[in-house]
Amino acid sequence: MSVLPPGVKGTISLIGLLAWDQASGASADAVAANSLRRRKGIDGSNKGKPGSCRHSARGLLPQQQVSRTAAATMQAMTHTAQDPARTALACLDLTSLNDGDTAASVAALAGRARQAAASVGAPAALCVWPRFVRMARSLAPAGVKVAAVLNFPAGGIDMEQALREARQIIFAGADELDLVLPWRHWMVGDAAPAAALVRAVREASRGRTLKLIIESGELAEPELVRAACLLGLDLGVDFLKTSTGKTTHGATPEAAREMLETIAGHPRGSQVGFKASGGIRRVADAAVYIDLVQEILGPAALNPQRLRFGASGLLADIEATLAGTGAGNTSAPDSY
Repeated sequence: MSVLPPGVKGTISLIGLLAWDQASGASADAVAANSLRRRKGIDGSNKGKPGSCRHSARGLLPQQQVSRTAAATMQAMTHTAQDPARTALACLDLTSLNDGDTAASVAALAGRARQAAASVGAPAALCVWPRFVRMARSLAPAGVKVAAVLNFPAGGIDMEQALREARQIIFAGADELDLVLPWRHWMVGDAAPAAALVRAVREASRGRTLKLIIESGELAEPELVRAACLLGLDLGVDFLKTSTGKTTHGATPEAAREMLETIAGHPRGSQVGFKASGGIRRVADAAVYIDLVQEILGPAALNPQRLRFGASGLLADIEATLAGTGAGNTSAPDSY
């Protein structure tokens, strides 16, 4: 029978104890047998004694049934662990936004998407620089959208430049645009030029999905985050996105909660999605935001129309999780 580590107190669920036995190397049969002993309140010292579970009227389950019980339990545990991986994959904007990106980089990104589509499932979109939209469109798997960033990553207030980028992106065939809010101006109360830029890009991109990147980690104060969200909601954006992934602070659960609660409380809330980006490197990271979306927007929002993740290395961890081989993201901590 396995021994729990020091400091673990309180009621331990059957599933938790089964997981501990599995991690300690116990066989499936031993795992199930241990669970039965725990439930009966006995250990090996009772073997063969009158009144023990071995000689009770109920007795231990037959060996074959023990194996089936253990297998079913472990299958349920695996299914539970894979659920967030499946959701993250379906909602993934597979991204390449490195300064040194080339045509070869974009071809490799599209190749990763095709490989995933042929094995575990396709991501929601490919996200690239505006100059690579046409190429990404030609190489993306069927059903996978193409997104591009604009006013990225600095978030300036040059409206003409932002509009040129928007037109370039749309003309090249993109489905979605990820626009950076002029957050530095927003922080110091210079809201008018920020609002004007968002309004102009929204008008120029009607018929396309527009995601507004508010750079929540840099806004710092919850009031600034909430106000930036309200601006986007009032001006008709389709998604609120946490971060560019290019600053010191990426997505955080605290900012995400503020954003999600603002979406939920807005008259357009049922039509608007949430995108987390910046530091989402493992399925465990994504699961935090999946739980928040389910809690605040409801289970119906766990789909690509309402939830996205912007990441590159996350796909490897999703694949490893679905394959049951453990963590698969070995990219650098500061990668997108």
